[in-house]
Amino acid sequence: MKESLQPGLGFEFRFTVPANKTVPHLFPESPEFQEMPQVLATGFMVGLFEWACIRAVNPHLDWPREQTVGIGFQLSHLAATPPGLMVTVRGRLEKVEGRKLTFFLEADDEVDQISEGYHERFVIDALKFKAKAKAKAERKRAEAVAAA
Repeated sequence: MKESLQPGLGFEFRFTVPANKTVPHLFPESPEFQEMPQVLATGFMVGLFEWACIRAVNPHLDWPREQTVGIGFQLSHLAATPPGLMVTVRGRLEKVEGRKLTFFLEADDEVDQISEGYHERFVIDALKFKAKAKAKAERKRAEAVAAA
């Protein structure tokens, strides 16, 4: 992490919601989701907030060796956003505690405020993180083979 990664870092991120980011597209395997309204899915909204935070901090990291992963969310979803509306995410880095970053976020969709809350991310060494994930998958495969 660079010394420039400090509390107070502010940012804004815009994204126009396409149809494929609505609830029926969140898990196409889910018949329940298929019956739900075509509005921005909360899961995609959370992903959008992660993207906004990643974009904001990457210039302050040794990217791509250092990356961030989401570790906590306290977010409201206050209003439905149909496709075609632009979501504006405004954020501020509130705290830097070692490698843990805490952001305050709020978003609107040109008509209504759609969310506000907090998101936490953790700075990782990408190679080490990927190696641990690979080892975990390999352990699971080995267990499956042993059980067969």
